[in-house]
Amino acid sequence: MKDVYQVIRNIRLSEKATILGELNNEYVFEVDPKANKLDIKAAVNTIFGKKVTAVRTCNYAGKRRRRGAAVGRTNHWKKAIVRLASGETIDLV
Repeated sequence: MKDVYQVIRNIRLSEKATILGELNNEYVFEVDPKANKLDIKAAVNTIFGKKVTAVRTCNYAGKRRRRGAAVGRTNHWKKAIVRLASGETIDLV
């Protein structure tokens, strides 16, 4: 990946992501499917200025959707769970 601002697409705020943030100092991001763990680590370090200790990724296939007779799919996407060093936080508000 070339541009770090295209790696992270969105912050995922859910009940599970909130629990991970409170217990393990982890944050959940929706990232570019072509990004690897090193790209994600560099992007978080550059954009937020925080030290990353671990990155876990999950690939999700798009779900089948019907609209009348037409059958299609939603987009495939990738989720990254980023653990920050102790004492580091990201202000999401």
